[in-house]
Amino acid sequence: MKKIIITGATGLIGQQLTIKLTDMDYKITIFTRNPDNAQKKLPNVHKVVKWEYDYVDEWLQELESVDAVIHLAGANLSTKRWNKEYKKLLYDSRIISTKKLIEAIKTVERKPKVFITASAIGYYGNRSDEILTEESEAGKDFLANLCNDWEKEAKNVEQFGVRSVQIRTGLALSRNEGALKQMLPAFKYFIGGPLGNGKQWYSWLHIEDIVNIYVKALESEILSGPINAVSPNPVTMKKFAKILGDVLHRPSFFSVPKIILLPVIGQVAEVVTSSQRVVPEKLLNSSFKFKFEKLEDALRDILK
Repeated sequence: MKKIIITGATGLIGQQLTIKLTDMDYKITIFTRNPDNAQKKLPNVHKVVKWEYDYVDEWLQELESVDAVIHLAGANLSTKRWNKEYKKLLYDSRIISTKKLIEAIKTVERKPKVFITASAIGYYGNRSDEILTEESEAGKDFLANLCNDWEKEAKNVEQFGVRSVQIRTGLALSRNEGALKQMLPAFKYFIGGPLGNGKQWYSWLHIEDIVNIYVKALESEILSGPINAVSPNPVTMKKFAKILGDVLHRPSFFSVPKIILLPVIGQVAEVVTSSQRVVPEKLLNSSFKFKFEKLEDALRDILK
């Protein structure tokens, strides 16, 4: 039974991934700031450890002899406005926590074989119609710089002989959390439609495929570095809204301009209306099989 440490296990991706790996007989230890909450949400894991990343001595011994570390923790990007204070929290909760984990890995005798970190296609910034692969340059905005610094920090583990993988996740589709959940009420009341001008590209992925990508990264030794976790078939926001409306048997012509979004959700509107036409080149070259390649199939499965 292989042993894995997961941070951020109570998040959207973390919960589904932890359940999947537990069912596969992996021995999961959760690092979390809220052990009681984690134990309630994921009662079948092997162990739950109180984790404050600044206090390394309190959790260091847990890293000895684990086979993998999957680092998903980070302050939520969409729950608060991005003022100066919250931007610092977004940054520190990712970059500093990664730095502390790698410093701890350096000191243990038997190191993990792989260190997998979350990232996002926000790495690329707003790129209009440009087709983006893992080799494309990083963008220049706040989120792009955050993802770039996060990935650079994660790659430092390679100097200790540990394989490093960074999962650049696109728009995660799930009924319970994320962007799709926030869009559904408008469609329910017949006022749904695209956000922004509708021309921006949305690179999406069904939550089940995201989980399977993490498993692939965990088990496939040929995968390393950044991986675009997106469907092979990105769509424009206008088409996304149209397909969602068709699946729900609702109209999708009530667009919400960026100028209206800005006072409501602040700088997050820049992310929502950014265009990222991303392709999963590494996954396609590794023969990864997507369960949901088409948006309509993914939405019908999620909303059935």
